[in-house]
Amino acid sequence: MLKTTGTTDDHDHDLDEAETDHDSEESVDDGPVIEAIAADDDDAGSDPRPIVRRARAKTIAMKRLTKEELRIGALLYPERSYWRPKSRNECANVARPCPYVSCKYHLYIDVNPATGSIKINFPDLEVWELQHSCALDVAQTGGITLEEVGEILNLTRERIRQVEVRGLLKLKEEGGEEMLGYLASE
Repeated sequence: MLKTTGTTDDHDHDLDEAETDHDSEESVDDGPVIEAIAADDDDAGSDPRPIVRRARAKTIAMKRLTKEELRIGALLYPERSYWRPKSRNECANVARPCPYVSCKYHLYIDVNPATGSIKINFPDLEVWELQHSCALDVAQTGGITLEEVGEILNLTRERIRQVEVRGLLKLKEEGGEEMLGYLASE
């Protein structure tokens, strides 16, 4: 626990000096912010645990874009037809990270088909900087913890748990107990 001594004026003066020192330094964003949790008095000898704060996903809502922005976007990025893998067999041998961002299994962006909004899952990274770029590759590796899935998808452990519960309920409704039993046995 940190205790301060002195008057309020001394404390305010120290804060002013700290702010001016911070303002003179250049701010560089080198990735996720890491903070340390202060140890309790009981754990005085242990190291603080780091908290990694990832950049939150950003959503681009199509309905908020003006007609001019949509027109400029269509001119800058016209739709082109090019070869894309159509099955997992064609995709398995493509270089990683996967260059096909428009694929529904790519982890960089998610597109809502109902609204057309685009969610950029990793706004602080470029596509080629992703450690995992394909959901099918992640699924093929086998069982991993909720924390690992959350790190790969840039979601919290709790959100991953909620999605898992919803998916199991859908499997139970659609495939019955037989499908759920088959998946649980593997």
